[in-house]
Amino acid sequence: MFEGKKGMVHRTDEIGDDHVGSSAKTPLRANAFDISDQEKLERIEKSVRDILDTLGMDLEDDSISGTPRRVAKAYVNEIFSGLNPKNKPKLSTFDNNYKYGEMLVEKNITVYSTCEHHLLPIVGRAHVAYISNGNVIGLSKMNRIVDYYAKRPQVQERLTMQIVQALQEALGTKDVACVIDAKHLCVNSRGVRDIVSSTVTSEFGGKFKNQNTKQEFLDYLKLDTDFE
Repeated sequence: MFEGKKGMVHRTDEIGDDHVGSSAKTPLRANAFDISDQEKLERIEKSVRDILDTLGMDLEDDSISGTPRRVAKAYVNEIFSGLNPKNKPKLSTFDNNYKYGEMLVEKNITVYSTCEHHLLPIVGRAHVAYISNGNVIGLSKMNRIVDYYAKRPQVQERLTMQIVQALQEALGTKDVACVIDAKHLCVNSRGVRDIVSSTVTSEFGGKFKNQNTKQEFLDYLKLDTDFE
């Protein structure tokens, strides 16, 4: 923590660019939703205006005068909308009447998220699978749950775990897996500026911890699914 004395450094300066996570839960204050979205818009707009003004930008210029408002709306309504529980998709399940007993895999789900360390984009693909124990879930719901947890300040490890935990709860089974392969612009556009590397994370629950089942899932990810 910064002490304001000569020789002391801010905690973030000590950590540097090291990847630091906390837990599988997004670090939210207990009173995170005590103020309305409208008040959040107004506060963020003012803060962004202050940042741009501090950087020396001319906020009277037509090109940038509306930027603070645009950023505020994007943060509250889109980029960080997954912070608000009211936006969580309803994960309705159905009886597995057709008795499908193999794993179901939803591949190449688009991931747009934001690194919570530098507030820069994370862009990639998620691959999710489950084995029914009597319940099934709509395919689009798997995409929606990925998108919901992605739309918040994130670390990729936590995002992967949250997707699995949400589907485990909805389906009533531990037999859920997720792999995410994504590029982090905090690595690609700043720091080491490595535009080639990507980050892969995985979470395997229940039967997916078995090596044969895990390998079957990973083999499915190698299938060519480019359709014309």
